[in-house]
Amino acid sequence: MKPLTALGKAEPLRETIGPWELVERVDVALASVAPRRGREAEVSAAAAKAGVPVPGVARAAEGEVFASFWLTPDMFMVEAPFASHEDIRPKLLAILGDGASVTEQTDAWVRFDLTGAGLERVFQKLCNVDLGAAPEGFATRTVIEHMGCYLIKRNGVTLYGARSMAGSLHHAIHLAAGTVA
Repeated sequence: MKPLTALGKAEPLRETIGPWELVERVDVALASVAPRRGREAEVSAAAAKAGVPVPGVARAAEGEVFASFWLTPDMFMVEAPFASHEDIRPKLLAILGDGASVTEQTDAWVRFDLTGAGLERVFQKLCNVDLGAAPEGFATRTVIEHMGCYLIKRNGVTLYGARSMAGSLHHAIHLAAGTVA
């Protein structure tokens, strides 16, 4: 058996649309972390000690190995290189102990990274996030073509959408970028 990308291909998508590059990322492991009530400080301390950044509200955070982005006041997502963290959940549980609920998320999501100047024009067509006003490191949940997505502004834009909707999300991005390129 050979694994396929969320778009059903043997290799991840990489395409240029006008001045922008769109890349499907399959090299990132993903897990959600929900600190247990009353144990937030304990989880934050354990995470900091191990180099797992805990993001602030509506923010993303970068570390040497791990990165993270905010989901809700009581939950965040942790990213790590897939090559070394394919099974990310047990690694995070070893760091956080029973102070948090950790759920494997890698295969539930598709990740697209978009780079290039003027991305705010693309996102004016895609969603209600004012990308031009958003600071670097901004993270939020939004809706694109009726699909719930996570948007992170870092060196361009990272979008996470449901893996089952990868083709529809790709189509929406491609169409919006094509209309303003």
